[in-house]
Amino acid sequence: MARLEPVSTSSTDSTSAPASGSNPGKYVEAGSEYVRDTKYIETRITRDGRDGYPVEPGRYRLVVARACPWANRTIIVRRLLGLESAISMGMCGPTHDADSWTFDLDPGGVDPVLKIPRLKDAYLRRDPDYAKGVTVPAVVDIPTGAVVTNNFPQITIDFELEWTDYHRDGAPDLYPEDLREEIDTVNKGVYTEVNNGVYRCGFAGSQDAYDKAYDRLFTKLDELSDRLARQRYLVGDTITEADIRLFTTLARFDAVYHGHFKCNRSKLSEMPVLWAYARDLFQTPGFGDTVDFTQIKQHYYIVHSDINPTQIVPKGPDLTNWLTPHGREKLGGRPFGEGTPPPPPIPAEVVPADHWVPLSGGVNTASGHETTTR
Repeated sequence: MARLEPVSTSSTDSTSAPASGSNPGKYVEAGSEYVRDTKYIETRITRDGRDGYPVEPGRYRLVVARACPWANRTIIVRRLLGLESAISMGMCGPTHDADSWTFDLDPGGVDPVLKIPRLKDAYLRRDPDYAKGVTVPAVVDIPTGAVVTNNFPQITIDFELEWTDYHRDGAPDLYPEDLREEIDTVNKGVYTEVNNGVYRCGFAGSQDAYDKAYDRLFTKLDELSDRLARQRYLVGDTITEADIRLFTTLARFDAVYHGHFKCNRSKLSEMPVLWAYARDLFQTPGFGDTVDFTQIKQHYYIVHSDINPTQIVPKGPDLTNWLTPHGREKLGGRPFGEGTPPPPPIPAEVVPADHWVPLSGGVNTASGHETTTR
């Protein structure tokens, strides 16, 4: 989850200047391995409201940053399940300082629903003494303006299990009961070795810490490659929560993790099975149409100024290959199971075409962008 203290991940925007300014934040502690703080606000929004926050359409706002892989998960799940009309979404810009994410994409730099310029304001309304990281994704209670939860692993599970009354017709079952134990096991390994593994490489404060993180990352990627050589999806024959969690890291791999975080044994595009798997998902409605490559690169290369002091954002890599045929359909599988693909994103949530895969004619029905392949 994108965080603002000595640990950070991702965010979102297009033309924002570096928001890091005179207070850029610090991400690497010399001589130490990177350890993520996972103490989140664990309040849940449930059907029975046992934590004081019942499921109620229109009451909550999901605050995200498009470049953040942890927030990107919630965007994908919300879209696949068709929760757009039940849970509104606010977007922070891709750059920030050490204090807070900001709503610099909105007119006047103020979220139009929450009426605040900084996400930190919603955290302080929940706890005036809040001193931990201001992270995305966060779900905010609109009536009080206070953060309900920033516990990103639980947010998507609750979208899947607690908000079923508001799922769209044809919404897929992303966390099927008979596969949950296996999904949880796969997710645990993906989180420790891959999702967080790239950060352990990028934010390593010593050679030894980096070497160990690098070896663990690519050992797990090789294991996942072997698994996915035999089956189209990570668990079962349909897309599940496990695929969503792996996808958001793979989508950022060549753009930022390979170079910026020194995860450079191989590019994703040089790992045939994982590359085909990632393209399969990217070309599936609800996945690639949520990815903003411009914002991804802006966040990592600008905000992590202790890793990239010049804050120069690279022009590459070439992204057109995300739309090349993947051949994964030969493995069978049913992407949405008994469900159906989601409709195109609502107009206000379409990723700008120039932030996405370069265009080359034709029509992409999933993203609304023009392109030659699907």
